[in-house]
Amino acid sequence: MLILNEHHLRRTLTRYLQHYNTARPHRGIRQLPPSQAETRPPTPIDLADHRVHRKAILSGLINEYQIAS
Repeated sequence: MLILNEHHLRRTLTRYLQHYNTARPHRGIRQLPPSQAETRPPTPIDLADHRVHRKAILSGLINEYQIAS
């Protein structure tokens, strides 16, 4: 990713921090994001019964996956 100016850098870092704290699994806390570390881990889901939706973060540099509704 090519950073164009200070505003773009701040926007990119803000979006990455949001991803890092709410969606990215961390090995040291049982593959949970920090926002879920103090709560009960989510119930496992059988993905064979669901469709999965990919959400591109930071122009596709990172991807997040959710169950499609």
